[in-house]
Amino acid sequence: MRFTGTAREYFGIWIVNLLLSIATLGIYSAWAKVRNKRYFLGNTTVDGRPFDYHARGAQILIGRAIVVAMFVIYSVASTLSPIASLALLLGFAAIVPWLINRGLRFNAAMTSWSNLRFRFDGSYWPAFLVFLLYPFLAVFSLYLAFPLVSRAARRYTIGRHRLGEHRFAFDSGIGPFYAAFFITFVWAIFGFMLFVALVAASGMAERFAAAAQTGGEIDGATVLILVVVAAVWFVAIFPLGTIYAACVRNAIYAGTALEGGHRFESTISPPRLVWIAISNGIAIVVSVGMLLPWARIRVARYLCAHTFLRPAGSLDDFVGEAARRQSAFGDAFLDIEGIDVGAAV
Repeated sequence: MRFTGTAREYFGIWIVNLLLSIATLGIYSAWAKVRNKRYFLGNTTVDGRPFDYHARGAQILIGRAIVVAMFVIYSVASTLSPIASLALLLGFAAIVPWLINRGLRFNAAMTSWSNLRFRFDGSYWPAFLVFLLYPFLAVFSLYLAFPLVSRAARRYTIGRHRLGEHRFAFDSGIGPFYAAFFITFVWAIFGFMLFVALVAASGMAERFAAAAQTGGEIDGATVLILVVVAAVWFVAIFPLGTIYAACVRNAIYAGTALEGGHRFESTISPPRLVWIAISNGIAIVVSVGMLLPWARIRVARYLCAHTFLRPAGSLDDFVGEAARRQSAFGDAFLDIEGIDVGAAV
């Protein structure tokens, strides 16, 4: 895979999206999402063949409006009747699998590679298991079953996708998922212990309590200690999701195949990706968000440079066969089909 986008190009798109979203009180953010996805997908190629994104801002806006309306209804009901609030909460929980399937279906249908549309054909009960029941049961294992839940979710989402009419499949051992879970857990525990030790050693809590009682100002030394402790907390907590994702990414790609014997490979270095995430976060905070475009481009370029498709034969033959199997009526239908109801999940 190759990524050809640049921070300078994307900054122009990002700043316009930001300003228009603010000026329209967030309404334009639906169109901003489309512009962002089109830029990143349009600049991502496999064997020189680009991706594309076909959604329209109105589809995403309507989906978001529906989800927001659901939350408004729940908020109003919760002020009127606790019983109605509980009933609505259970009802909304029951439709979460449908919302997730809808979002996955929409995003797949609106994405193409080499003019071949992706598909997603998930169903309610499997989604209910992997997104609601399994995570709920994992709580009773003190989250020791989380790697099993994580693998099940990927098996469901990847295995229900197609490129044209060619199906994806996912099969991976549980070992990499538990290794990633253990590494993430150790990082979190170490970071939390370091945070507590710094707070205790610096007497920060006593400093703030004394300042509050006397009504005095917080001195510069306390502010400096606060900054250091906050930085430690940031490094300890912020990258946890990235650490887990980085540790399992190579295994996920190695376990993914496309019908016809086409395989995938990821060769990222988890420490390198974690460093990119942490340094990106620091750069964004220091620049008050202005380096966000540079950070996103940096991640996209690194991931693409370490992601590969290992075709079992000629990609020209694959694309030609897939195009013949892909229904022209289906493509036309997908252009007008649906709204992104799952956008806010």
